[in-house]
Amino acid sequence: MNKPKMTTDKGVPSNSRVLMLLGQLEKLNGESMLADPEITRQITAKILHLIQTQEKTRKDIMSKGSSGMEVILATLENTRDLQTILNILYILNELLTVGGGRRIGVFVSKGGTGILLQLVLSASKESPPSEEVMLQLHSVLAKVGPKDRKFGVKARLNGALNVTVNLLKQNLQNHKLLLPCLLVLRVYSSNSVNAVSLGKNGVVELMLKIIGPYSKKNTSLLKVSLDTLGALLKSKTNARRAVVHVPVLLYIYQDWHRNDTFHRHMLIRKGVLGCLKNITNSKLGRKAFIDADGMRILYNTSTECLPVRTLDPLINTSSLIMRKCFPKNRLPLPTIKSVFHHQLLHVPAGGPVAQLYNQPPGVDDVVDDSDDNEDAEAENDTENEEEEKNNHAGNDDIETDINKLRPKETHSRPFEELKIYERFFMELSEDFQVFNFDNPKRGVTATPAAPKSHRPIIVPTSQALPPKHPTAAILQGECPHPAPVPRLDLDTINITKDQDGCCDHTHTRPHPGAGLEQELVQGLERVSLDGAGPRGGGGGGGVNRHNRQPPLLAGGVAARPGGGGQEMLAEEWAEEEGGEGAVLEVPDTALLLPLHDPDLYVEMVKSTRSVPQYSEVAYPDYFGHVAPTFREHILERVYGVQRTKIFQDIERLIHPNDILDKVVYDLDIQSCPVVDDGESLKFNSQFESGNLRKAVQVRKFEYDLVLNSDINSNHYHQWFYFEVSGMRVGAPYRFNIINCEKSNSQFNYGMQVLMYSVQEAISGRPRWIRTGTDICYYKNHFSRSSIAAGGQKGKSYYTMTFSMIFNHKDDVCYFAYHYPYTYSTLKMHLQKLEALRTPQIYMRQDVLCETLGGNSCPLLTITAMPESTSNDQICLFRNRPLVFLSARVHPGETNASWVMKGTLEFLMGSSPLAQSLREAYIFKIVPMLNPDGVVNGNHRCSLSGEDLNRQWQSPSPELHPTIYHTKSLLQYLAAIQRAPLVFCDYHGHSRKKNVFMYGCSLKETVWETNISATSCELHEDLGYRTLPKILSQMAPAFSMASCSFVVERSKEATARVVVWREIGVQRSYTMESTLCGCDQGKYKGLQIGTRELEEMGAQFCVALLRLKRLTSPLELRKRAHLLDVESDLMETRCKVSSNPSTYVLEDEEHTFMEEVDYSAESGDEADNDPDTADPHDNHLSDSESNNHRDSLT
Repeated sequence: MNKPKMTTDKGVPSNSRVLMLLGQLEKLNGESMLADPEITRQITAKILHLIQTQEKTRKDIMSKGSSGMEVILATLENTRDLQTILNILYILNELLTVGGGRRIGVFVSKGGTGILLQLVLSASKESPPSEEVMLQLHSVLAKVGPKDRKFGVKARLNGALNVTVNLLKQNLQNHKLLLPCLLVLRVYSSNSVNAVSLGKNGVVELMLKIIGPYSKKNTSLLKVSLDTLGALLKSKTNARRAVVHVPVLLYIYQDWHRNDTFHRHMLIRKGVLGCLKNITNSKLGRKAFIDADGMRILYNTSTECLPVRTLDPLINTSSLIMRKCFPKNRLPLPTIKSVFHHQLLHVPAGGPVAQLYNQPPGVDDVVDDSDDNEDAEAENDTENEEEEKNNHAGNDDIETDINKLRPKETHSRPFEELKIYERFFMELSEDFQVFNFDNPKRGVTATPAAPKSHRPIIVPTSQALPPKHPTAAILQGECPHPAPVPRLDLDTINITKDQDGCCDHTHTRPHPGAGLEQELVQGLERVSLDGAGPRGGGGGGGVNRHNRQPPLLAGGVAARPGGGGQEMLAEEWAEEEGGEGAVLEVPDTALLLPLHDPDLYVEMVKSTRSVPQYSEVAYPDYFGHVAPTFREHILERVYGVQRTKIFQDIERLIHPNDILDKVVYDLDIQSCPVVDDGESLKFNSQFESGNLRKAVQVRKFEYDLVLNSDINSNHYHQWFYFEVSGMRVGAPYRFNIINCEKSNSQFNYGMQVLMYSVQEAISGRPRWIRTGTDICYYKNHFSRSSIAAGGQKGKSYYTMTFSMIFNHKDDVCYFAYHYPYTYSTLKMHLQKLEALRTPQIYMRQDVLCETLGGNSCPLLTITAMPESTSNDQICLFRNRPLVFLSARVHPGETNASWVMKGTLEFLMGSSPLAQSLREAYIFKIVPMLNPDGVVNGNHRCSLSGEDLNRQWQSPSPELHPTIYHTKSLLQYLAAIQRAPLVFCDYHGHSRKKNVFMYGCSLKETVWETNISATSCELHEDLGYRTLPKILSQMAPAFSMASCSFVVERSKEATARVVVWREIGVQRSYTMESTLCGCDQGKYKGLQIGTRELEEMGAQFCVALLRLKRLTSPLELRKRAHLLDVESDLMETRCKVSSNPSTYVLEDEEHTFMEEVDYSAESGDEADNDPDTADPHDNHLSDSESNNHRDSLT
């Protein structure tokens, strides 16, 4: 190598002794060194002495600009003298021991690694090799290796691997030399190619010779050996080779666990577990672990470690191994296809439905034993790599074709085809010449009544509580026993009313000693059937039952629970329950529920068509929901809760005799028998929007629940809504929904399930409340076949588990994923809203189309009536800009319907702001784009088995009629140059907090990519940001920082992108509402409820009014004072109720003491989320993603 020249003017001071010595050493480099090695030996000995005695000397040699290291390395490379080599190795050891990575970095940059490895090779050729040289060489290499990225490659190319291995084999009893060799071998093994090579050379077996039972001697050596073995076993080849040693490793772990009573050697125990973890990444390893009774061993040792918090790493790793080795099972179902089937008239070849039903029987849910992704499931490091891949994938998903980011200039359909949609826009041609402005009902188009379903129906009644469904009684004659009786036609239902139109009710004080069941019977509403039902026999005449309205809705008077004659005003009751938060910023419907009528709801149910032909009505839907007046905080996670739940699952395998495994509810059985032995809960989901396929009693108070797939699909398990009865008061029930699919959930971050108690409703509190404790969400042992996982192998389902203690005997409770909002509820609300219309409101309800299931899709038109029939007023009326709103394309996102309800109530309100808004715009609203999915309890799809929000580019009139005709409406508007000013599709988001928007921006999309574009190409009006910005200033739940305006390729067929690109609507949005709660602003730390969701819908309306003022101020000048007042109110409220970070998104979730493993598999999420997946938020906040690391499983 070139001889380095000493620096005398900088770096090493000229008066330094080490400079003089290094200068002499530099002159000796070359032939003179070989001729007279004694001088070199003396100089290096003096340098070593200076370094050992003077810290300043070390700094001088390693200082910036010094060439001292180059001289030392050149001498080491050129000398053949043993003592000189040792002196230099001693020097390097001294220099690199302190100073951290910077000194090692300098050493590596000067080529030091290669020189050392070459020296290892040459020293090994000596006979015999110098033990001291090898010891010092490996000591230096052990320091350098971890800092040199290419260390493993250099060692392999140099041939140093075999030298170190042979040295180990020859010195197994020489612990002094063994330790540095093992340290170097550990670094070698971190390279996957090296690991395989070393495994073939017998290093795995060599390590197992060093590792042994408990001993107080040589613990450092044992620790390094285990780390080296763990690194080697990351190779599947080596892991398979080590399978035979699993019993030995388990014995060693048990021995150390038993003897390490003071826990001083936790790292050794963790090292043994690390080896087992890597071996069990293979199928052979898992089998060997099970055969060696590993589950019981790790379960027992982990249980003994639980009281010691510092041993959590051992418990977490043991848990991971046990979960991985838990035998994979298929779901306890005959098929993963939906239990219901809807025959499509047209099934596209190659489509998802065709593929689903062309599969041979029995192959749709085959347990996959593939090892393809076991490493990803088991390795936290691999998991983090997956997250990085997903980040890159998110960036790759961003649209980079500028042509696709520009609006289309030509319309795809001829105008002649679109003219048929003119009838939905009568307001654009209405002249009002024959309109009677004094008739409040004029101008409203009645919705054609859908054909009534001729089938029996069951509604909540107090007459009797049959064994099967305590809250439902068949509408027929008296039946003292559960003998089968004929059911009545829906048309015969008649609710007895008093003269005021209210249900007849009588408050009867229960007799002393009467049970809670009797109170339940007396509290439920009576239903009478006039002239229907069997007559004669047993004194039976015509049936006449008197209605009994639950107390809260009886004319605004609420009876206190348990007080037969004690009553108090509903307002007083609300104050007593907790007045804080009781004041709505939208019209207050919490006390009287003006839009809910049980009688009307039943009438709406009669015309609702479902695939299962539901004949029952759930009590919450029939009676209604009154938003609670108290705050419901985001649940704080209890430390260790997930670990506890997982250990309970593992106990099933270890103690199988304790498992009941009793099916108590099963829709796959045609008769769907319900076990009524007094020892099991009773379940039901056979009502509108219900979803529960199967319930299995695992233990006395634990149940596994299986959700039904979307109809004509084999996946999308998330929405649930079911009834539970037959519970015991005070018993700790655990419910496990075992076939969830998403890799993470807000259930891990404070979200709770919703429960509706009939007993509470009778007592004057008819409401859904957040409930459940010990809630967590984690990967389970049920395998998802590649067919169900979109071709991906080795996927698993996830469990959402929660615990519940019931407070009332003989209660009937309903559980739901989110606040239910059925299609029949929508129809009822629309009819009630129509009754609110005043002469100043123009409202028309049309049937846009009929769905595949035979349900009508309503289309609403709302605006203000013209002030007169003059030409000027008619012209102003017709030229109002349009706003197009839609919601509920995904049935499981019920929060979207509650937001829409808030919007509709505001639009139909009598406030000056509402009137101004109606005068400003013409609203076209499709409040439920997927009625069939909602009715049948789907989570995401329609009856076509497809996500309707991925069909907007080319919707089929046969398979996607609601999307086809909604898009046609927009195309018609574009054709007549009346494209909407704003388009907004309401959605719900399952993995983010707050309310936010996704929009479309050419410029912001290009900024996120590497494509180059001229400023001319990126010219864009920033008006798309105005509406979200207004919302962030006035709506406390809205977060501007969560909004995104990037266009992704995977979302090119969604409503937001298609309306922006094809219809040319700049302000085209998806508005996402959280299913959980807020982490900023006024509602920070609170779970979101219907009150907040309806408020959001109303605030959206006010934001549109402010947008109108900003875009055309002269038009609304006469109403400007109202807007100013509203603006002042909003600003004042924000200042008072918000902290400084109100409108800044806090990226970090609450940090839990317990790290949580979700074994994220984001690769299968592309189509599982609504138009919601911002590639930059990765679905989770930063700390939520961080919680994936070093986690228990």
